[in-house]
Amino acid sequence: MRLIRLLLGSRKAMVLVTLVVAYVAWEVWLSVHAPSKVTGPFPGNGDKVNVLVTLPFPPERFHVQLLQAYGRVSGTQDNAVEVRGVKRADLASVARPFWVTRVEPLPSGG
Repeated sequence: MRLIRLLLGSRKAMVLVTLVVAYVAWEVWLSVHAPSKVTGPFPGNGDKVNVLVTLPFPPERFHVQLLQAYGRVSGTQDNAVEVRGVKRADLASVARPFWVTRVEPLPSGG
């Protein structure tokens, strides 16, 4: 108990605790907010779907490579990345990064 009082009395410890709490709150917010970014009914009953991941800026190599972990990237259009073969269970994970604004079904013409 004395150690806890000593740590809470330290400015460095308080800064560290504040940073840890802020980081955990950020991660929780990303996880809670992700499902609301997934829009529209995804056609078909299969396990995998084709999605259009919209960003607030033109995607760069980093974004494309990160999305390749969830499916096959087939191209980009303006501020969006086409990802094919994404498991339905992974849709919230695709939407989780803060720079993803929307995940929607890929238009059948695309």
